[in-house]
Amino acid sequence: MPPRRGRSIEVDFFRGIVLIVIVLDHIPGSVLSHFMLHAYALCDSAEVFVCLGGYASAAAYDAVLAKRGLPAARARFVRRGVEIYRAYLLTALLTLLSGALLAFFHLNLSMAGMTGWSAFSAAPLHSAFDIVTLRRQPYLSSVLPMYVLFAFTVPLMVPLAKRSPAKALAVSLAVWLLARPLAGLLRIDDVADWAFNPFAWQLMFVLGMLCRVRPVSDEFLASRTGRWLMRTAIAAVLGFAVVKLFILTQPLPGHLKQNLSIDRVINFIAIAWLAVGLVRNGAVLRLAKRMPAIVTVGQMGLVCFVGGTVISLVIDTATPNRLQGFTHTMAALAGDLAAIVAVLLLSRLWRDMKASQARAAVRGADV
Repeated sequence: MPPRRGRSIEVDFFRGIVLIVIVLDHIPGSVLSHFMLHAYALCDSAEVFVCLGGYASAAAYDAVLAKRGLPAARARFVRRGVEIYRAYLLTALLTLLSGALLAFFHLNLSMAGMTGWSAFSAAPLHSAFDIVTLRRQPYLSSVLPMYVLFAFTVPLMVPLAKRSPAKALAVSLAVWLLARPLAGLLRIDDVADWAFNPFAWQLMFVLGMLCRVRPVSDEFLASRTGRWLMRTAIAAVLGFAVVKLFILTQPLPGHLKQNLSIDRVINFIAIAWLAVGLVRNGAVLRLAKRMPAIVTVGQMGLVCFVGGTVISLVIDTATPNRLQGFTHTMAALAGDLAAIVAVLLLSRLWRDMKASQARAAVRGADV
């Protein structure tokens, strides 16, 4: 995507879609989740979310650097890491409280077990220490700890990516190739047992940074090589879809996602290349302008992620499991729609609250 001043509406649009998809994917009975990316590809919304995070981080670093200088840009991402860590603790707390309520009222016991409440209640002090030190992450909060680490690396990787994209990519690839041994070395902190191995997933984050600091030119996309790559990407996406739909129909081992396997990387890059083409021909911009509510979700990303964890738990609990057949499908679909509306409302309320606070601050300064 071409660099520009201010936020990219296309990136916010993609982020908004992914955040909604993440909520749906964490509702076990969701109907719409069967039509999401993971049903047709070996990768899923996680790759998109992390890559867009890298893109947005590089854009934010450049913006602060241009306005306030290098020290402010570095300090911004130290604060960002702290913000994400607080969001992680809040998400973990909400997850455990939800599990406690479900267990107390004997509701949705399968989900209550997934929240980790039983282990926490058996040894609260030990479990709390593990959560605070990132040794263990309750269900739905597991993606945030690696974002804490990524935020601290932004002031190092963005300048490197600007000076030498090849070096930045080489460093990232080397860390990705050594992800399992590196996690094993830090097993004292249980990094090897994280749901997302940060040494592997940093590759997605760095790819997002590179897309921002060194975007593909329109001339290259229109060239013979660019057209050949686009046709190759289309063929790869279709090929992976056939494999997913007709060959690898059973759930794949969790370690493939945890350590970001090569097939997931290739599948994502093919999809991302198609997305670049859609962005450059203006299709995504036109769609985003027609769906400003989704753009708002992308702009309020962190709060929508945290709030989405609660929304998914509530919707899954509220959807009756005793129903069968068509009735159950319609009830589950109604739950999906309720979840989408809840995320849209949350983003709008949070945006309006922030705008109100900003206006109050301006009035206070004027006085």
